[in-house]
Amino acid sequence: MLVSSLVAEAQPGVSSTVTGHITAEVISTLSAVETTQLSFGKFSPGPQGGSLILNPENTISVMGSVWPGSGTHSAASFFVTGDPGIAYTVSIPSSPVTITHVNSVRTMTVENWTSIPLPEPGAGLLENGSQVVYVGATLKVGTLNDNPIGVYTGTYTITFEFN
Repeated sequence: MLVSSLVAEAQPGVSSTVTGHITAEVISTLSAVETTQLSFGKFSPGPQGGSLILNPENTISVMGSVWPGSGTHSAASFFVTGDPGIAYTVSIPSSPVTITHVNSVRTMTVENWTSIPLPEPGAGLLENGSQVVYVGATLKVGTLNDNPIGVYTGTYTITFEFN
């Protein structure tokens, strides 16, 4: 009996300290890279000029006096990645963008931007962590005097925003 009372008296002051661990992981919500440049291909302006309409499905139509040439055209494409299941919005230019002749100051205007998915809140969805976004637009072409032979280049901004 004496032994059991001594053991009971030694127990109250015993404690145990344990170290817990914490983790957190920051991920990229959205990342995008241009995989295909927007290209209206080769064409010749006519006496009144006109337009080349390139839609996101990569088909092109001609309005006015513009003659399509050989060569290829292409809608722009962007590979968007992020955490699976994230919805996002594509923001395309709302104003015309100017492209400039590489050897002069002559310009053309790119306008009426379109995209797949549509530029509406949450229209993009990274179902498996990625999606391809396609972009098209309309190129306004002047006469040959306005738009001399040569290459025209420019840039535009597209934004992918997490919802």
